[in-house]
Amino acid sequence: MLIDGKKLAEVVRNEVKQGAGAFTAKHGRQPGLVVLMVGDDPASEVYTRNKEKAAKEVGIAGSLERLPAATTQEVLLKRIAELNADDAVDGILVQLPLPKHIDEHVVLESLDPKKDVDGFHPVNAGLLASGRPNLVPCTPLGSMFLLRSLTQGGEKFSLAGKHAVVVGRSNIVGKPIAQLLLAENATVTIAHSKTKDLAAVCREADILVVAVGKPELVKKDFVKPGAVVIDVGINRVPGAEGKTRLVGDVATAEVAEIASAITPVPGGVGPMTIACLLENTVRAANLRIAGVR
Repeated sequence: MLIDGKKLAEVVRNEVKQGAGAFTAKHGRQPGLVVLMVGDDPASEVYTRNKEKAAKEVGIAGSLERLPAATTQEVLLKRIAELNADDAVDGILVQLPLPKHIDEHVVLESLDPKKDVDGFHPVNAGLLASGRPNLVPCTPLGSMFLLRSLTQGGEKFSLAGKHAVVVGRSNIVGKPIAQLLLAENATVTIAHSKTKDLAAVCREADILVVAVGKPELVKKDFVKPGAVVIDVGINRVPGAEGKTRLVGDVATAEVAEIASAITPVPGGVGPMTIACLLENTVRAANLRIAGVR
């Protein structure tokens, strides 16, 4: 079964729209989101424009600020400080990757943790690791929504007691989704490029989450029959007639033959990432008004 990320993302967006509307009615302004993009990468440009458009569609005051590629780290940090101090801004997202002359860690740590809607600030990472999640990275959050949407034998799919294998140990996906799975009482193994006999480790999984950025790395022989597979990868590879096509980290067609459920690429985790960014923005707005953390 293919898990329809677009359909679930629409459900989440509708809920966010209601939440944003309630916030606006109560406080006299829309929740505010600013996306900062440094440089002119075409892929990032499209992605950030989509975020701005999606925000406005659900009643969030979303704006994209483009800064030249030559922008210094000092100038970027000054702009972030201004946004941190702006009460009309509830969420700040810095589009990654940044140009090489800018230290990504310094920039992310400069964000007000209460406005860090990507969930990458060390404070938010620490809260998640300690079992007190505040703002959680959007892709892992979206992946968990997808897992919770499943049913098994007519009952709601339970993560408790399941063996989850996460392939990838990044701070953006691998580590945070492992924390979220642990919070749902799954038994979690984190695998990576140095894992011995990766295929054998993956075959132990009831739930397999793959986020390594290697096109179609996971084949049919990596997957236990009946497992649920969440493919976080988005890779552009050569296609027909000199064009390119998007594929995940999983060979979807062959793995779908034995998996009980799998997310397609595109149309799986991707739509949920933006939906969860919008949810985080409304959540951040409400937490800030309430004076939480």
